[in-house]
Amino acid sequence: MTDWTKILVLDNQVQAQVLEETLKENGIPHVIRSYYDSAYDGLFQQLKGWGHVEAPEEYRQEILRIFREINNEDE
Repeated sequence: MTDWTKILVLDNQVQAQVLEETLKENGIPHVIRSYYDSAYDGLFQQLKGWGHVEAPEEYRQEILRIFREINNEDE
């Protein structure tokens, strides 16, 4: 069984949706978890970010590379 680990924190829902679609297109196994909790009306998202991506460790570098490309960040 493959262990899943937290790869990176996402800033907003748009970023999560774009990354989700790209990871699906590339066949990369992943889960995107939102920090939203209706009981706290989104307080955790304001403090900790929108959510995060979990995936098997062996995909970490590829996910980070894709994330940088999507956000036009220099490597």
